[in-house]
Amino acid sequence: MNRLSQFLMSGAAVCMLTLFACSSSQGSYKTVEVDAPFPMEPIKEFVFPEKEYLITDYGAVKGGEVNNTEAITAAIAACNEAGGGKVVVPDGEWLTGPIHFKSNVNLYLSEGAILRFTDNPEDYLPAVMTSWEGLECYNYSPLLYAYECENVAITGSGALSPKMDTWRKWFSRPQAHLEALRQLYTMGSTDVPVERRQMAVGENHLRPHLIHFNRCKNVLLDGFKIRQSPFWTIHIYMCDGGIARNLDVKAHGHNNDGIDLEMTRNFLVENCVFDQGDDAVVIKAGRNRDAWRLNAPCENIVVRNCTILKGHTLLGIGSEISGGIRNVYMHDCTAPKTVHRLFFVKTNHRRGAFVENIYMENVKTGGALSVLEIDTDVLYQWRDLVPTYEKRITRIDGIYLDNIQCDSTKLIYTLKGDERLPIKNVEMKDIHVGCVADTANMVVNVEGLKMENVAYDTVNPTVLPELDRYLSNK
Repeated sequence: MNRLSQFLMSGAAVCMLTLFACSSSQGSYKTVEVDAPFPMEPIKEFVFPEKEYLITDYGAVKGGEVNNTEAITAAIAACNEAGGGKVVVPDGEWLTGPIHFKSNVNLYLSEGAILRFTDNPEDYLPAVMTSWEGLECYNYSPLLYAYECENVAITGSGALSPKMDTWRKWFSRPQAHLEALRQLYTMGSTDVPVERRQMAVGENHLRPHLIHFNRCKNVLLDGFKIRQSPFWTIHIYMCDGGIARNLDVKAHGHNNDGIDLEMTRNFLVENCVFDQGDDAVVIKAGRNRDAWRLNAPCENIVVRNCTILKGHTLLGIGSEISGGIRNVYMHDCTAPKTVHRLFFVKTNHRRGAFVENIYMENVKTGGALSVLEIDTDVLYQWRDLVPTYEKRITRIDGIYLDNIQCDSTKLIYTLKGDERLPIKNVEMKDIHVGCVADTANMVVNVEGLKMENVAYDTVNPTVLPELDRYLSNK
């Protein structure tokens, strides 16, 4: 009996929220208890003071024509100085540049409110400390940015909807952009200090994140809508404690992941809808020497009751993975149509990480190229763009799937381990597929593979072109 099965039989797998008030010198909190098949600390949810700071009181003008960056900045500063509360965006369209948070600030998007972000790159300078695909650098400010803040939130039922004309032009990767990536990779691989990695210059065109919370504590994202993003949509980076719930996220551009949790711990994602041009829910942990330097594993993550309308991967682990990833639990999620992969663990010989105790349970999908894929040789454009400075193999130990339903797939599983450090302890239980295109599941360099009730109804090779056709129209 595997560990997930033992946990399920204990009756403890019914996830419940226990809310109770507590307080600290910084303010009042609710504590969210989240059950998981691993020890997980309660998540603190800050109770913001009942004070409101309307952006119109600080000079904001609605209509989508006047740039309200200064007014929103002033409202945030006043809220922070008074001890915290809500910065309220009323209904209507509000044009702005980057929004920089301060501690104890809840940016509240009223019903009918639309924050429309400019797409003029100059508005997002000076550069701020951020990261690009697992490498720390100074780049254009994210559209919504928090650095070393505590108790920060975006709530309400309004929408974040950036202008996209410039960012769409930057989706391509011309030679100047690839050269910038090469330079950044080289700096990260040779320990160049982060403050010297200035990337918001020339034709580098490293697009900013929509939301990037960096080294924050007690993050709350609740209830709002997102419509498009220049880059990764929600990036929670090196944060401790947080909740993303009731979000409606749609972004179909290049690199438009839904939510990326990177080197973050104690985080709950629940009741969200993701409609993405890239992976939906992604767990990451930095790249190569940067992550080894930071030594901050991504751990204790629960994702539940989410719907993925489109996405390359329902749950992605990596490929930025070098800080290590452990204790991730996705359950009771659905992808009613087709995704590229249901569950994808990806790394390579440069990453030098660990992946352990990853659980997926009670998940349904209309279709996928694979239900489970583990690939230890994923390099994308980096394979030929930059050399291997140092080889470190990723240890993968403990991948558990239980009660997965998939209407159609090419292969149920593809497991490609590295012979220098084989994958260990993969358990698949109660996996039901309606139709498979190919029964030749790949298993290379895997130890301790266990199967129980992994079955399909029919074999039909024509399923594959149908899947490819659907995915090519994404």
